[in-house]
Amino acid sequence: MSDEREMPRASNSRAYVRASRRARALIEQPGGLSALAASAGEKAAARSGALAGIGKSVQDALRLVRAYASGAYREIPWQSLLMLVAAVVYFVMPVDAVPDILLGFGLLDDAAILGWTLRSLDGDLKRFRAWEATRTAADAPADPGAVTDLSSDS
Repeated sequence: MSDEREMPRASNSRAYVRASRRARALIEQPGGLSALAASAGEKAAARSGALAGIGKSVQDALRLVRAYASGAYREIPWQSLLMLVAAVVYFVMPVDAVPDILLGFGLLDDAAILGWTLRSLDGDLKRFRAWEATRTAADAPADPGAVTDLSSDS
């Protein structure tokens, strides 16, 4: 993990503490985690400009949360999962240290928290990506020519 001195100031806010508490509750509710990941995915897609540079890692992290919620992936330390879910909760919350309604500024604290968290959990995300790649490879058809193009009308 990164040095805590690099942690954004927003992580000391009441909003982040509230997000951390909510994260603990959500981790115990797979349906809640799935809904959180869906909400965060929608917000990330709508605000992709504000997340420039971390967008791919955000998507990877949201897939990790979904995989954890489904029970498919559990190879993440509890503290790492808690940090990740807290950052996602903070990102989704409309009122945090800097409310999202303040366009241009409202997402800066969200992006700072997400960016710091993703950098801190880089090793966990790399392990998840490796697990995901092996799983995807195992699920691929044996004969690549057997895959039909579903987008054609013929």
